[in-house]
Amino acid sequence: MVLLHGFPQFADSWDELLPLLTGHGYRTIAPDQRGYSPHARPSGRGAYRIDELVADAVAVIDQCAGGGPVHLVGHDWGAAIAWALAGAHPAKVAGLTALSVPHPAAFLSSFLTSSQALHSWYMLFFQLPWLPERIGRSRLGARWLISSGQTPGRVERDLTRLAAPGALTGPLNYYRAMPLLRPTTARRPVRVPTLFIWSDGDIAITRRAATRCARWVRDAPYQFEVLDGVSHWIPEQAPQRLAELMLPHLRRCAQRPWERP
Repeated sequence: MVLLHGFPQFADSWDELLPLLTGHGYRTIAPDQRGYSPHARPSGRGAYRIDELVADAVAVIDQCAGGGPVHLVGHDWGAAIAWALAGAHPAKVAGLTALSVPHPAAFLSSFLTSSQALHSWYMLFFQLPWLPERIGRSRLGARWLISSGQTPGRVERDLTRLAAPGALTGPLNYYRAMPLLRPTTARRPVRVPTLFIWSDGDIAITRRAATRCARWVRDAPYQFEVLDGVSHWIPEQAPQRLAELMLPHLRRCAQRPWERP
């Protein structure tokens, strides 16, 4: 199982969930992604295009899991990468679990049919040079994350590691590379068994964006679940409930491998 974290977190954002999975015999691989690892911070937003991030995850699957197929799990930006990887490389994915962030086409189309654009104001702000880095390391950035439902202790944990010179630029470049997204990549459907979990306390993703996701999983089982009273930070706020939803999905993928056309 390969687990991809989101912004502005690191691989240890999975620490509450991993024992609940490994206790059932699953081998888990959770890397710090491009821009987060001190030794993997290329400069320029072009280095953070979704195709580059997918290539990193594919390399992990090839190096650590014999090329797959693996159970792929992603939260936040990790979910966006997981959707893209499953669409482009279905043979490497036994099953997909996406948390919080829906398929990119569902997300983008919701800008025209809901209040999603208002909820995504920060993505426009992050396009600015240097100012997001400065504010992100300040008390204002910490307060914003806390207001989203994250705990003060976890905000301090993550922002402390991003306080080093240049450490926040890579994670912000995920957003700055969004204008470089190719329409064909955004609209590629997923054809592997998929579990999508959204929480009704998520201030970044609207229900409309979440519910539009089903149309982008084709010729494969799709399950949509809503966690009531949970914020955007699902892996740390509700690990037990998350595991209870994931384990049956994982067993179904293992017992009946999906035949791809």
